[in-house]
Amino acid sequence: MSHYQSTKKKYALLTMHRPSNVDDPDTLSRLVSVIADISNKVPVVFPVHPRTQQKLSDAGLLSEFSGRQVALLPPVGYLEILGLMQSAQLVLTDSGGLQEETTALGVPCVTLRENTERPITVTEGTNTIVGSDPEKIMACVDDIMVTGGKTGRVPEYWDGRAAVRIVDEILRHYLQAG
Repeated sequence: MSHYQSTKKKYALLTMHRPSNVDDPDTLSRLVSVIADISNKVPVVFPVHPRTQQKLSDAGLLSEFSGRQVALLPPVGYLEILGLMQSAQLVLTDSGGLQEETTALGVPCVTLRENTERPITVTEGTNTIVGSDPEKIMACVDDIMVTGGKTGRVPEYWDGRAAVRIVDEILRHYLQAG
């Protein structure tokens, strides 16, 4: 773990909105419980999606965060979430987009899902899939706290040059076809 990470990055970022995590009260309760436990180790910053806010309220789970190191925030914009990710020690999420962005930023990602439509974030990036099992979630968080987590690498074509490659292919196709 780098000196910067161990001294400057002092929180976990949480996002959660998928129906598989928030619609079932039992699953949501398990996740809230493990997040509360994680907050004993590292403060948790949680911009709460409106859908999740409603489900937490309906299930009577908001009080589980009382007295904990969990900062419940209103939803934040894209640039704000990027800043929160970049400064986090780790990210816990069920968002596919955040799986990609944490890989690009080099921040360990704990995915609260059973699978991903972005497997390159697992094979090459910083993402670990743990599902909603509290033991797997806590084991992954503990590993990140001790070792700094997966460092991964930015995948080969994630260089911001996709548009240039597309134009090159279009020109090559039409210039060769003519």
